[in-house]
Amino acid sequence: MKTYIYRIWQCTWGILQTILGLALYIKHYKNKHYSYHGAVVTEWNSKTSISLGMFVFVSAEPFFVKKYEGQISVAELSNRLLVHEYGHTIQSLILGPLYLLLIGIPSTLWGFLMAKKRKEKQIPYGAFITEKWANSLGEYVTKEKSVGNLVLE
Repeated sequence: MKTYIYRIWQCTWGILQTILGLALYIKHYKNKHYSYHGAVVTEWNSKTSISLGMFVFVSAEPFFVKKYEGQISVAELSNRLLVHEYGHTIQSLILGPLYLLLIGIPSTLWGFLMAKKRKEKQIPYGAFITEKWANSLGEYVTKEKSVGNLVLE
C-alpha cells in the first residue's frame, strides 16, 4: 500500500520531476533497474547520481569509492548513496512542483560548481542544506545510513 501511495503522489504532486525522470529512465531502459521503497532505481555508468520524482539514477560505482577503500565497502557506499538519493525523492513528495527550483538547481550547483572547493577544504557533501535534508529524510524513512558527513571528492 505504501508503494502505491508513494507512486501516486509522485505522479501527481511531483509530476514535473517524475516526467523528467521517466524520460531519463526510457533513455536508459537497458540498464539495471529495481525498486527501492517505491522508487524506481536505475544503475547507470555516470559518475553522478540524481533523483527525479520517483526515479533514482545511481552510479554503478560511486566516484568516491577509492577515498574510503579499506574503510567502507563498495556495497555499503553504494547503499548509503542510494539512501541519500531516496531522501531527495521524499523532498519531491514534500515540495511537489517547487522541488526542481528549491532542491534540484541548488543541489546541482553544489555538486558541480563547488566540487573543487569542497575537495580542497574537505567539506562534507552533506554540509549543504538541501543535501543534509536529503540525508536526514532518507535515513528517517529507510532506517539506513546515508552518505552523511562523508567528504565526496
